[in-house]
Amino acid sequence: MATAATGIAPPVIIVGAGPSGLAASACLARRGVASLVLDRDDCVGSLWRKRAYDRLHLHLPKQISALPHAPHADDAPDYLPRDYFVRYLDAYADRFDVRTRLRREVRAARFVDGRWEVEAVDLGTGDAERHAAKFLVVATGEFDERVLPEVPGLDTFTGEAMHSRDYASAEGMRGKAVLVVGCGNSGMEIALDLAEGGAATSIVVRGELHLMTREIMSASTALFAYLPVWMIDKLTLLACFLVFGDTAKHGLPRPALGPFARKLQINAYPVIDVGTYDKIKNGQIQVLPAMTSIDGDVVEFADGTRHRFDAIVFATGYRSTAKKWLKSHGDGLIGDNGMAAGRSPKGENGLYRAGLAGRGIYGSFTDAQFIAEDISMQLQGSGESANNTGNVG
Repeated sequence: MATAATGIAPPVIIVGAGPSGLAASACLARRGVASLVLDRDDCVGSLWRKRAYDRLHLHLPKQISALPHAPHADDAPDYLPRDYFVRYLDAYADRFDVRTRLRREVRAARFVDGRWEVEAVDLGTGDAERHAAKFLVVATGEFDERVLPEVPGLDTFTGEAMHSRDYASAEGMRGKAVLVVGCGNSGMEIALDLAEGGAATSIVVRGELHLMTREIMSASTALFAYLPVWMIDKLTLLACFLVFGDTAKHGLPRPALGPFARKLQINAYPVIDVGTYDKIKNGQIQVLPAMTSIDGDVVEFADGTRHRFDAIVFATGYRSTAKKWLKSHGDGLIGDNGMAAGRSPKGENGLYRAGLAGRGIYGSFTDAQFIAEDISMQLQGSGESANNTGNVG
């Protein structure tokens, strides 16, 4: 695992030890710039290690799912399973000697007198810490805090209710009636896992979605170097129709806006089908509209139907919490929702963001390279040390 930080303060503080934070630290190290990574969890890559269901695989090929300076092995699976990626992150942190302070929850970060002052709490001891650096990189990710919908009567539900971050597998669900709320990638794959595990599975689909296969996604993304988005969307939708037919007939209507134009405009990811659609078509997974209320173990839906459930899995996503603790100069770089605002990962006064633009691991890769090059050039131009310029408290 990554080493703990010493008392020497580097010129860069990175908040978040997921792929984006690790990549930024590694790219800086390759340029001779030291950094300190703070994370509230007790490990690197905690989302993948602790809050991802067992069967999860990356939906993009391994060639575009690697971090800088560490391509995946030729004999690695084409689509990486969760456990493989966790081991990859551990090895990455070791290889580039990423300096971490784990179980540190950042409470505030402010730009004061030409440097960033970061207040954190050691969750193991409760002790307060103060860190200072010339540069601050926000790399806490898109999937920071779980989102749960407000459903009248949810507190009366007599079964088991959980967020998808707490779902591991269908073990113990055989023969039970389980409702999955949310039809994104997690919701659709969890529904498949439950159906394959013998649960009577239903899924709430409230809106429109673009369903595609991994192969269509991979081929479509490869076209971005050659074709405009509107043309890629047309080709993608043709391929999807040939594979799936009219998904609206089975309760999965497609948006009018193409999948990649929609991703660019509203950051809505296409849903990668790994078998869920077949089970919806043959009736093993029931599609239901939005929930309106819960009474005990009975859930009422927008079409007036009522169904009994033993468990509910809320695959309703996450939100970034960066703006809660970033007290200075975040406007223009990070929006009120904690996600990227504007195109550049560089803000004012040495502030950067990494991995908050909705571009997945590829975004972690490109942001890290940009940040490392930019910080390195600034330090070289100013003649300042790339190893230590502040205090660690």
